[in-house]
Amino acid sequence: MTSSESTPVLIWGHPALRVVVDVPPDGPVALRSLSATDGSDGGNSGDSDGGGRRAGQPLVELLTPGAGHARASHRFSETAVGRRLAFTRERRSREGIWHVLTIELRDEASGLGAEVDLRSADGVGACQVRTRVTNHGPEAVTLLGVTSFAAGFPDGPAETLDVVRADAEWLGEGRWRRHPLREGAPVLNLPLHGQDGRGRLAVVSAGTWSTGRHLPTGGVVHRDGRAWLWQIEHNGAWRWEIGERREGAYVALLGPTDIDHQWRHVLEPGGSFTTVPVSIAVSGDGLAGAAAALTAHRRAVVRPHPDRAGLPVVFNDYMNTLMGDPTTAKLLPLIDAAASAGAEVFCVDAGWYDDDGTWWDSVGEWQPSQSRFPRGIEEVLARVRARGMVAGLWLEPEVIGVRSPMADKLPAEAFLQRDGVRLVEHDRYHLDLRHPAATAHLDQVVDRLVEELGVGYLKLDYNIDPGAGTDLDADSAGAGLLAHNRAHLAWLDGLLDRHPALVLENCASGAMRMDYALMSRMQLQSTSDQQDPLLYPPIAVAAPMSLLPEQSASWAYPQPEMSDEQIAFTLCTGMLGRLYLSGRLDVMRPEQLESVRAAVAVHRDIRARLAEAVPLWPLGLPGWEDPWLCLALRDGEDTYLGVWRRPGATASTELSLPHLAGTRPAIDVLYPRHLPAWEQGWDPGTGSLTLTSRGDGPAGARILRLRSGTDLPPGD
Repeated sequence: MTSSESTPVLIWGHPALRVVVDVPPDGPVALRSLSATDGSDGGNSGDSDGGGRRAGQPLVELLTPGAGHARASHRFSETAVGRRLAFTRERRSREGIWHVLTIELRDEASGLGAEVDLRSADGVGACQVRTRVTNHGPEAVTLLGVTSFAAGFPDGPAETLDVVRADAEWLGEGRWRRHPLREGAPVLNLPLHGQDGRGRLAVVSAGTWSTGRHLPTGGVVHRDGRAWLWQIEHNGAWRWEIGERREGAYVALLGPTDIDHQWRHVLEPGGSFTTVPVSIAVSGDGLAGAAAALTAHRRAVVRPHPDRAGLPVVFNDYMNTLMGDPTTAKLLPLIDAAASAGAEVFCVDAGWYDDDGTWWDSVGEWQPSQSRFPRGIEEVLARVRARGMVAGLWLEPEVIGVRSPMADKLPAEAFLQRDGVRLVEHDRYHLDLRHPAATAHLDQVVDRLVEELGVGYLKLDYNIDPGAGTDLDADSAGAGLLAHNRAHLAWLDGLLDRHPALVLENCASGAMRMDYALMSRMQLQSTSDQQDPLLYPPIAVAAPMSLLPEQSASWAYPQPEMSDEQIAFTLCTGMLGRLYLSGRLDVMRPEQLESVRAAVAVHRDIRARLAEAVPLWPLGLPGWEDPWLCLALRDGEDTYLGVWRRPGATASTELSLPHLAGTRPAIDVLYPRHLPAWEQGWDPGTGSLTLTSRGDGPAGARILRLRSGTDLPPGD
């Protein structure tokens, strides 16, 4: 810790990250600077070593009924306890690649203490943060909301800041936009009034579809290039907000709260509560730099797994193919065709457990159907393995249909409840994974599928949302839901501990629960249920803002009735991520199947590079109706481009690749090579590539590789 004439400061970090925290003796602890050590400061002061005025936004905001806000507002800023939390000490440690800083705070008036843990992987410009609150007083204290992280960013008026955020819904995931903070924050002349404002931009998700309405990933970008990107790593309810204070903008990141999620938690004397983790990536190189830092951070937080080395191509029989109606007769030729195309996993999707054709409200026992598989599902799975592929099954573990025999076999306490009544949503009950009978049932199901049927891949789906939660054995419905959310994560950890090679796909009606509580444990994410190949590209292009490229499984579902360009279009949608195949490959013409094989071969050739790449958006973040779309993945000297032209597009588009300015890269079309080439024009001065598509129908797509060439002399 150092000090200056104004405020003592704590300085911590490593070669890629610098954190400066104000620790005054007479006021709240506050983050002064969180920056990448690249010569730019991503924080809120020009003097990151403690000079200048004190940072304003407290590091921890904590709302209780007995204290509330220090000044009335609708914000998680300026809470009374947050203002009073004073620095007591710091602790530093090293855990493998992780640098760890713990800042301890204390409020004598309430008896509450807080420990803020910051963890940052060596060489990565990002950190993960969570806050632990402990009641050191003699009386119980009710918590109504606790920030995982709160800070000001950056110095200067709102006019200098843009907000980056995304909305989502079923079939329309990851719709990103960038807009000025001032767009939702009018000029109020706060210094004249001597106090901060009361409004804020709050982005809130309720229930368990953590990405069903908005994404827990967002950011702020300064016009000078400084940028923060954050993600709330929780598989349940969350809130992030930004607003304007007198000294600049602030951000607050939280899990569930009372005002949004019916969450309150009673801390008895000696009791503790830990917030959900959040992560913040920083850069002085704009949004692209922050996205690269967050990508590196995600790779540090994900659970080690053999799948990360192999990244096998998955064929799933559902999307635009069998659509939940598998039988032995339908599957065997499809298995052969998928293997011939180069798939390495074959997943039998919904319906494999259904005998009467109305499986939605009868699920829960997960026993293979006898009518669909007269000689047993073992015949089908054996065929998968005989063709050199890993056998997979679809499973929706957290639900029990109202007609399922399991609904009466499990105790009532094994289900989420309100006022003593089991919650029912879309003809299903929802298991409460806090209860040992619920997890014992799921453990038995998974162990049987893996150990008896030889399943090596599970697609874990999730198609209902139970709302605010359960009030059984909980201080509030929101507290019951948070405890269930955490029990769900513990169940996944135990499952992978028992079956370390088992590959888990995360799915929730597509990507309605696409968060890094789950994705730090699961190996890949289905990015959508979108069945229209023309609507899927903006989802796939946006996915690396929310996911690692190697976890982003975007469907590619070629069909025999498609033209050659249409087949290439849908295959390109899956190639710059985790290639996720479907489609009636078993009835394709030989030349069509050869196009599929070529796409799979290209993907298998480049997939290891994609797992080390960082994303770029040469046309900007994709708009839902953009006629031209582009995703770039940069790995060392190679930049991989996926480019899509949709109906209504002009013949040409110009892609901005400034990292290649001053060079003349080698440009190769990786796929499709059997279709007419698009014309290319390279401008080394600006690093821009112009592509022109002629005569290939209303839509087309290409995968290209640009390999850095020799630097050109000035003026060339």
